[in-house]
Amino acid sequence: MYLGIDLGTSAVKTVLVDGAQRVIASESRALTSASPLSGYFEQDPAQWIDAAFATLDALQARHARELAAVEGIGLSGQMHGATLLDARAKPLRPCILWNDGRSAAECRILEQRWPALRATTGNKAMPGFTAPKLLWIAAHEPEIFAATKLVLLPKAYLRLVLTGEAIEDVSDASGTLWLDAARRDWSDAALAATGLSRAHMPRLVEGCAPAATLRNELAQRWGMTKRPMIAGGAGDNPAGAIGIGAIRPGNAFISLGTSGALLAPTSTIAANPDRVVHTFCHAIPAMWIQAGAILSAASCLAWVARLFGVAEAELLAPLGPRPQAPSAVNFLPYLAGERTPHDDPAVRGMLDGLSHGTNRATIVQAVLEGVGFALADCRDALAHAGIAVAEADVIGGGSRSRFWLSVLANVLNIPIHRFADGETGAAFGAARLGRLAVTGEAIEAVCTPPRRVETFEPESLLVDAYAERLPAWRELYRPRH
Repeated sequence: MYLGIDLGTSAVKTVLVDGAQRVIASESRALTSASPLSGYFEQDPAQWIDAAFATLDALQARHARELAAVEGIGLSGQMHGATLLDARAKPLRPCILWNDGRSAAECRILEQRWPALRATTGNKAMPGFTAPKLLWIAAHEPEIFAATKLVLLPKAYLRLVLTGEAIEDVSDASGTLWLDAARRDWSDAALAATGLSRAHMPRLVEGCAPAATLRNELAQRWGMTKRPMIAGGAGDNPAGAIGIGAIRPGNAFISLGTSGALLAPTSTIAANPDRVVHTFCHAIPAMWIQAGAILSAASCLAWVARLFGVAEAELLAPLGPRPQAPSAVNFLPYLAGERTPHDDPAVRGMLDGLSHGTNRATIVQAVLEGVGFALADCRDALAHAGIAVAEADVIGGGSRSRFWLSVLANVLNIPIHRFADGETGAAFGAARLGRLAVTGEAIEAVCTPPRRVETFEPESLLVDAYAERLPAWRELYRPRH
């Protein structure tokens, strides 16, 4: 038996997977974020631990026999968050999250201090990444910076609590701007540019490699017959790739979670930081992932559901299975700023084209289409790096909406594939990494693609209608910085 624990932004999800790769059980606990100022997003690390432990306690209560047989655990998690620990390994402040935009000025400083940043990391300095956050801390909270002895990403902090060891995998580390992406190792020059050294960093491992064993007292708490091995794990999107078997060039997938991304594995680095394409190490050796990323995806649907005071399912139901034509309204999904292709933390969302005839369904459709158009920007940025996306699988909570997947197929003009359990992708991928760390099996034997349950084909009339709309949608973007 194997466990996958996904420390997301809105929830911690834990899945229990058997040797035949069947999900035996899953548990989820919600997380909340704080926004002390506009563009600021933080979470209390204690909340992660409470939520993760609650999912495991629940599994122990309902599936004690299966949990007792767990041999391997994999972790996945939200990327980029800066968790700052003191000499006693205690958090000094709330974690600054991936969607926090406060460090835009520090990004410019970092690129000036270290001109080799883009060539070494494969990425452009952006506020979402971890390194600029530390420059912001040094400038605005110098006493916190001085007390910082260890900087961890969210799932590495969870691993520290579970094992007592500070360890990170190279896929998640790729999102810090401290990793040499080609060497898959910390860059001393990058660390020096932020006033840090390797002493402030966790030990690095590959995502499918053994990392550390679960603390004995925790194994006893959850009734495990032996202390399970915890794998290196992965950032949420690389873990999602593992979960759907996207481990080779030619694969591509869309993540429709709180944020969104269009991702493609590559056997060589195909960096395009000038167009805000992200370069991450994959969770398996000698592979990388190139990604266009948007800061708000399914969170846009959650926002409009809050606005109308109804559940998301109630918003989607009247739309039916597919669009008949583009919405009369345009929506920019920049509720928390944007990455690909704009790198603009200050930009905000917009509804354009409202009239007396605008109703709720028109707005909801526009929201879904706006996310689709933003993913078209990601597609074009990847194409500029030489990566052509011919079809894509979809994972994340947004994959449950057949209407949304039809929109994506027609906006992107490619077949879109849905899985039966696409929303469990990252946690399931983490469980696979936990298995690989224990068994040492061939990666291809474990990381097989799940069965596609539905394919959404582009329809020529809708493809043409959305292609005609896209330039006007792009004209709505106006930089605010």
